[in-house]
Amino acid sequence: MSRLSSRPLGMTGLEVCEVTVGGAPLGSMPDNFGYEVAERDAVELVRSVLTSELRSIDTANGYSNGRSELRIGRALAENGGLPDDFLLTTKVDAAGRDYSGDRVRASLRESRERLGVPLRVVHLHDPEFFHFSELTARDGAVAALVDARDRGEVEHIGLAGGDVHEMRRYLDLGVFEVLLVHNRWTLVDRSAGELIEAALERGIGVVNAAVLGGGILADPSGRSTRYGYRDAPEELLRAISGMRRVCELYGTDLATAAIRFSVRDPRLATTIVGISRPERIDATVTAATADLPEDLWAELEALLPDRTSWLDFRAA
Repeated sequence: MSRLSSRPLGMTGLEVCEVTVGGAPLGSMPDNFGYEVAERDAVELVRSVLTSELRSIDTANGYSNGRSELRIGRALAENGGLPDDFLLTTKVDAAGRDYSGDRVRASLRESRERLGVPLRVVHLHDPEFFHFSELTARDGAVAALVDARDRGEVEHIGLAGGDVHEMRRYLDLGVFEVLLVHNRWTLVDRSAGELIEAALERGIGVVNAAVLGGGILADPSGRSTRYGYRDAPEELLRAISGMRRVCELYGTDLATAAIRFSVRDPRLATTIVGISRPERIDATVTAATADLPEDLWAELEALLPDRTSWLDFRAA
């Protein structure tokens, strides 16, 4: 019997497994994750996921210049297609500095060809690195994605990005059905708190990614010093060190607590966890379903660093 359950993805009418496999490592991104993933290994991993308790994968057009989607697509082809109870989501991406409407349409074509399955949920990916006026122009990226949904080319559209202040501007457009945040709702950073509440008030499904902060919360050695792909402030590093000690006292580890922190939040439709090795499938399910005492959560919460050390802090 599965230990994981499914949750509604906002008002899309879709159900999603409460834990989703993150597809970024599948394309091999050594600059981000510090290791390579061979093509055959990635394909076999996806095939293992398809027969596991995990019933969803998230990827993006731009992960490793399309290699993540290609490898997932090859695994699906070898598997005979996507299981009926499995949700695959992807994202449109810019090509260099081109994030025009034409680029979005090309991104969708590329994703369909690589994955070989209909596109059910597609996110606008990392818009914060471009001018808001550019992406929201009459024939800009947002309009092209909305048009793709209206024409039935994709079923549902979402918004996936980092900086919560910029994400709020896009959320306020009122066109997105899903919000994906990363690194900003974790044991040590709550930057996305107001953004998540705004999404929930509108019936938008919330997806939480990078709950390990780019790997630092999964590093038992304590040598990692980067959180959210940038150098972490000293206060945040001290908080992580303290949380690691508390977890050890309770007979668990920080990575388990970090994953469970997100999964136990009923407001979140799903938590994305990157997996690059088959043995991590069962380990991730175990972490996501761990029965941890309430006293542990209280002690971890007491160590939450001040908001000035969070990724998107802005002085008043």
